[in-house]
Amino acid sequence: MRIVIFGLSITSSWGNGHATTYRALAKALHERKHEIVFFEKDQEWYASNRDLPKPDFCTVRIFEDWRRVLASARRELENCDVAMVGSYFPDGIKAMQEVLDSKAPVKAFYDIDTPITLANLRAGGTDYLQAHQVAGLDIYFSFTGGPVLAKLQTEFGARNVAPLYCSFDPQQYFKHGVYRRYQCDLSYMGTYAADRQPKLDCLFSEPARQLPELKFSLAGSQYPANFKLPRNVKRIKHLSPRWHPH
Repeated sequence: MRIVIFGLSITSSWGNGHATTYRALAKALHERKHEIVFFEKDQEWYASNRDLPKPDFCTVRIFEDWRRVLASARRELENCDVAMVGSYFPDGIKAMQEVLDSKAPVKAFYDIDTPITLANLRAGGTDYLQAHQVAGLDIYFSFTGGPVLAKLQTEFGARNVAPLYCSFDPQQYFKHGVYRRYQCDLSYMGTYAADRQPKLDCLFSEPARQLPELKFSLAGSQYPANFKLPRNVKRIKHLSPRWHPH
């Protein structure tokens, strides 16, 4: 099959959890003889931190302006078997409408931010998906399962919903000896998000406070400047994928 994806990023893992998932997914599909074309907007914070600029398992189309890449996107949509837009794709609403208006046999949305998307859809819409577009999809993939899937159907008319959990490349992520510079008793890696902060405080920060003799590490970007952590927590703004398995 020929699969066209409009996603946040596959070339840079800086400040996002999407790239790791897209890389694993695209690579696995490529190994099954599928052809992947990935559209990614050229954004400064990713452009200057591309740790996989030219993946060998998919064709990446970097673009600066949606209007200039539109003709190329339409050509790809005319000749694909599956067209999929991912959450937080910068031109998501426009891309989704192109997908819905196309003759692609399968039209999909991959939500790697389902709780945020659902809350914003209830409030009127997101920057990458509008509520009325949901019903036009052949399938809505969500990185979370459970009751949220039924809510997408009952509240927004999604015809088919299915969990597509975040994936990783087993050739890159496996049990590994601990690198000395990152040795600790407990680590957490994730971009800051206000909606999950209470759980992070409960399950990570509070144990660190109660166990001052142990070492903790927190890796991830976009944490507020005034974000406070216990003294025994090592703060890592960005952790390169080469250091992820440890």
